[in-house]
Amino acid sequence: MRFRPCSVTVTQLPETLDIKRGRLFFRELESRLNIDRPCIVLDCSKVRAMDRFAIHMLLCCLEEAMKRDGDVKLAAGSPSARETLELTRVDRLFEIYDTETEAVNSFFRPHFERALYAGGSREVDEISGSAA
Repeated sequence: MRFRPCSVTVTQLPETLDIKRGRLFFRELESRLNIDRPCIVLDCSKVRAMDRFAIHMLLCCLEEAMKRDGDVKLAAGSPSARETLELTRVDRLFEIYDTETEAVNSFFRPHFERALYAGGSREVDEISGSAA
């Protein structure tokens, strides 16, 4: 079992993310992304709808975090925003939580690495050796 120590940054997404606001938001967040293993939670509670620019901005944040072995997680999205993420299949790229607290706590859960049995497709927990 391995815990991933980090400092989690929680940032509120603005209600609307047009090009001007999105660029400003990304510039402000960029300094928090330019560290080793950034852990970012984007609080989406004020966002009512997501357009293609907002989704692009989310993907840019995720890309920058992943370049530094970090992650971006989403919290408290409205049903409309979640539906847009599902329709565009972007929801598959992010861990999405109902609350900010759940998203923050997810960074401190144990990280279990998995390995595939050479003889088949069963996954085995490397620590316990039990089949999943």
